[in-house]
Amino acid sequence: MTMSVLGALATPLLQRLPPETAHRAAIAALKYAPFTSSAHSPAGLALRAFDLDFPNPIGMAAGFDKSAEAAPSLLALGFGFVEVGTLTPRPQKGNSSPRLFRLPADGALINRMGFNNDGYVAAQARLAARPAKGIVGVNFGPNRDAADRLADFVAGVEAFAPYASYFTINVSSPNTPGLRDLQQREAFDELVARVAVARETAQPRRPLLIKIAPDLDLHALDDIVDVCVSRGVDGVIVANTTIARPSSLRDLQVREAGGLSGRPLFAPSTRMLAQAYLRCGGALTLIGAGGVENAETALAKIEAGATLVQLYTGLIYRGPRLIGEILDGLAKAAPTPGDLAKLVGARAREWAAAD
Repeated sequence: MTMSVLGALATPLLQRLPPETAHRAAIAALKYAPFTSSAHSPAGLALRAFDLDFPNPIGMAAGFDKSAEAAPSLLALGFGFVEVGTLTPRPQKGNSSPRLFRLPADGALINRMGFNNDGYVAAQARLAARPAKGIVGVNFGPNRDAADRLADFVAGVEAFAPYASYFTINVSSPNTPGLRDLQQREAFDELVARVAVARETAQPRRPLLIKIAPDLDLHALDDIVDVCVSRGVDGVIVANTTIARPSSLRDLQVREAGGLSGRPLFAPSTRMLAQAYLRCGGALTLIGAGGVENAETALAKIEAGATLVQLYTGLIYRGPRLIGEILDGLAKAAPTPGDLAKLVGARAREWAAAD
């Protein structure tokens, strides 16, 4: 199957399907008809981060391939890396439907999925069977009814060390009650300490990342950066979906509960990214996520402080052609190898001060 066939997943026909039905159709197409693509990264975009060699800085964010079903095909579309999950130790149905809503007038989605996934055992088998080529991170969180949520995170490190290129600790989904409380300093420090110990004993040793919410105040961000640096975390993903509802939103679906992603998230998440960049002083590698829908928004994430960039909602509205468009745009901004790295944080102070 070629990329042009997958392009049908962005047609008006698919958009008329209920959002979660359309999502399952996309995963099925990728899983059962794997793509062979001539997609390649333009010259000058390869980079090294977390001791990993990325062919380009654009990644598929967690939340799309929740159960690690389609990573090889996503990489074939041109992504420089893919993050699967969020995975929980035991299979989980998530919240009741409907739980995914399009806001086309705003270029946004609202989801309250609730970590629906097939669990560790199924995901382990899929990742073990995939070709070794390509960077695949594993994002994990606790089961909703976990007796010890921190133990669930530790179990993720132990379960996926042989299969993950890196780990992401998700403490920022708004759809699991109490999860965001783990971003408070005392709880966060305990969590990271336990996970860091597990990371050191698991083999092979993998990079450790934290995914944070865009709704933190700057004092909470200070605490997170401080804990991450002191505990040896490798990077931070900024940011997850938001519980905010900007007054600019026009679609009636705005009334739905859940995390908002897409275009309305771009500005607040990029400001948070810039604030994190200015605070970490190069001690942490940052991944920018939230509202990336073209080359300009991807470049803005880099200029705000991101070494790598992730997208999801933009792909839903634009289809797989978006990947190549972003890569071509970044290649123009980085005509020779290493130029893109020079732009990391170039406008961080400007973004941090933006309203």
